[in-house]
Amino acid sequence: MRPTPTPDNLNCIPRIKVGSGKGRKVCLTVTGVVIAIVLLIVILALTVFKAKHPVTIVDSTKLEDFHVSLDPVKLRVDLNVTLGVDVSVKNPNKVGFQYSDSAAHLNYRGQLIGEVPISAGEISSGETKGFNLTHTIMADRLLSNSQLLSDVTSGTLPLSTFVRMSGKVSILGFIKVHVVSSTSCDVAINLSNGTVGNQECQYKTKL
Repeated sequence: MRPTPTPDNLNCIPRIKVGSGKGRKVCLTVTGVVIAIVLLIVILALTVFKAKHPVTIVDSTKLEDFHVSLDPVKLRVDLNVTLGVDVSVKNPNKVGFQYSDSAAHLNYRGQLIGEVPISAGEISSGETKGFNLTHTIMADRLLSNSQLLSDVTSGTLPLSTFVRMSGKVSILGFIKVHVVSSTSCDVAINLSNGTVGNQECQYKTKL
């Protein structure tokens, strides 16, 4: 049988004291490794995995359906317009961009006359994802605008599109960065031949 340790023979058992030189070396080594890992994560988060702005661009705008007629007696305009908008979103990040449910709006002189939902999804690292959006004008809202008659008479219908996508970029799996990317474009429809004139766009992104 092994002898039961007594206060006299306990001194024979090797132990590392907290204040000993070996204990300090272990603590310093562990602390150094932890600091190195933290610094590496910070450097990667600020360089390779730094969150970048997803870019939303309106590639083209075209008329898919167009009909307009003017009743000068009743001072009434009958208008049926379907506008196709091709949008692309580029994700320059090293990780995927997850976006929530969004929408594309069609406006006439600041008034909402059409809306297309964009379902939530994800854009992979370095991917450019295209969206084909079809706006059908809400005629009842458009016809109630007092400026419509003068615009139809002039032969040009000014419209604007607005696309806003909100989501997040996950860096190293635990750092979440909220991102909002939006695009607004002003277009002019030539009512004489049903074509879309030059468009002017503004792009905004914020983290």
